[in-house]
Amino acid sequence: MTKIQVVHGPNLNLLGTREPDIYGKTTLADIDAELARRAAERGVELRTTQSNSEGELVDVIQRAKGWADAIVINPGSYTHTSLALRDAIAAVAIPTFEVHLSNIHAREEFRARSLTAAACVGLISGFREQSYYLGLDAALAHVESTRRSHGKRQSQGRRRAPKR
Repeated sequence: MTKIQVVHGPNLNLLGTREPDIYGKTTLADIDAELARRAAERGVELRTTQSNSEGELVDVIQRAKGWADAIVINPGSYTHTSLALRDAIAAVAIPTFEVHLSNIHAREEFRARSLTAAACVGLISGFREQSYYLGLDAALAHVESTRRSHGKRQSQGRRRAPKR
């Protein structure tokens, strides 16, 4: 069974009321419920965590090691400031997919730079709550692709040399 850890950073608990012109009116509970529905449809175990504390987010990422096949993360404002999150993502070596509700490249200049994205497989930005769902799809496709390629390598390694 595929296992995905979803990590929500600071202020995402205020979705639905926080700057709805930028972030939309969908709540974090709505997003988590839809992620859970989509995961269940595909036989995926999903854990979601939100914290406003950088250290707690690092702990969540570290605890995912040995459990999760992939991480979907919205680091929130820590995207632009947190070497600790970037280093945690790199340290656990779990394929990680960064998502953002707004297009970080179309906003203030300081938001255009993501310190965490360099440690991630990819970045999805600007599709509001759909960014999370696309991130889940990307994570699952990546896990499946990796499993297929590892399976091919293992089966190729078992081939016997032709008899002469």
